[in-house]
Amino acid sequence: MRIAMIGTGYVGLVSGACLSEFGHDVVCVDKDAAKITALKSGKVPIFEPGLEEVIAANVKAVRLFFTDDMADAVRKADAVFIAVGTPSRRGDGHADLSYVFAAAEEIARSLDGYTVVVTKSTVPVGTSRRVEQILRETRPEAEFDVASNPEFLREGSAIEDFRRPDRIVVGAESERAKDMMKEVYRPLYLNETPIVFTSRETSELIKYAANAFLATKITFINEMADICEKVNADVQDVARGIGLDGRIGGKFLHAGPGFGGSCFPKDTLALLKTSQQVGAPTRIVEAVVQVNDARKARMADKIAGALGNVRGKSIAILGLTFKPNTDDMRDAPSLSIIPALRDAGATIRAYDPEGMQEARKVLDADFCASAYAALTGADAVVILTEWNEFRALDLGRVKALMKTPVMIDLRNIYRPLQMAEAGFKYTSVGRPPAAPTP
Repeated sequence: MRIAMIGTGYVGLVSGACLSEFGHDVVCVDKDAAKITALKSGKVPIFEPGLEEVIAANVKAVRLFFTDDMADAVRKADAVFIAVGTPSRRGDGHADLSYVFAAAEEIARSLDGYTVVVTKSTVPVGTSRRVEQILRETRPEAEFDVASNPEFLREGSAIEDFRRPDRIVVGAESERAKDMMKEVYRPLYLNETPIVFTSRETSELIKYAANAFLATKITFINEMADICEKVNADVQDVARGIGLDGRIGGKFLHAGPGFGGSCFPKDTLALLKTSQQVGAPTRIVEAVVQVNDARKARMADKIAGALGNVRGKSIAILGLTFKPNTDDMRDAPSLSIIPALRDAGATIRAYDPEGMQEARKVLDADFCASAYAALTGADAVVILTEWNEFRALDLGRVKALMKTPVMIDLRNIYRPLQMAEAGFKYTSVGRPPAAPTP
């Protein structure tokens, strides 16, 4: 098949590269000519494990192409995927669909023969129907169908998620469109990956419902962690105790500083706005949004409490991205915590294995070349992102480098007893402190 992927952001680039790996001829389109030039020269603008290798292999196999000529890409395509950004709209929190609608209008002008136009971007219910309306108004004579095909990729493991998904969701209303989408995902279909065919509205809502549910699990265990800290219980044992129940499951039950990233904050807010708009309030999602925002703000207070006072103190921050194995800084807890600490008078020395370039654009801190460089002379160290390289720090070296051995572990990657025996004043999330063995 010939596929045009409109947008070379996270979703578009990963989806385009992986579809070319399935054997399709894929053209990734972006209006940013400099970005396209970089991609053609092998420079990948985002960090995602394995993505650079997949792109290089399929470019070499002459299955994956990059262009800023949308008209040509659409004209030759059997399927056109819209994978442009849908950020939260300033002022009201609704998803900004201007890029989606602009792409639809431009696609319409270049359609040549039967084409399936697929909304891959995360969009509110009813967007695919509006895309169809735009296409009809722009090119009444064109032959096409519009389908919805939300993505369920996790940053940091997106390649594997695309190759071996739990399910494929497709909202389509004609048998011809369904057959086309089966052909797009034929390698997965043959491997018996469940393909869930629904109406377009249902498909769009599935995406938002999935992310809202996962965000709710994170928020729930964070509130349980708060209770644990009051009653001397251990939230990790609580999570394991409830996660072993097959009806609940253990994933996304890891207490921490709150969720961030490109999906959960934006999608929970967009779902909330949609529910309000249609008169079907979602009180749970509303609480999730409020609790998560408040939690990020409270983490700076937790750090200050561990130190007594942060004014004049040097604090080492390990991890800046919202999760490991990505350079994505969008809605990362660090964006709330670091400014609050600076406003309180602290000096911040920060390090992240992949996020430094993006972090420099949005944070004011002294950026260091390594974790140990950040720790040198620090009054405290805060673990904000659970990168693997932070899980086995040489604690003796850490203690020798720091001015005072204080660790605030907001990801619970160390054991309280281990830290106590190593001579650290250790604070974690939802776990009781431990005294060193006499």
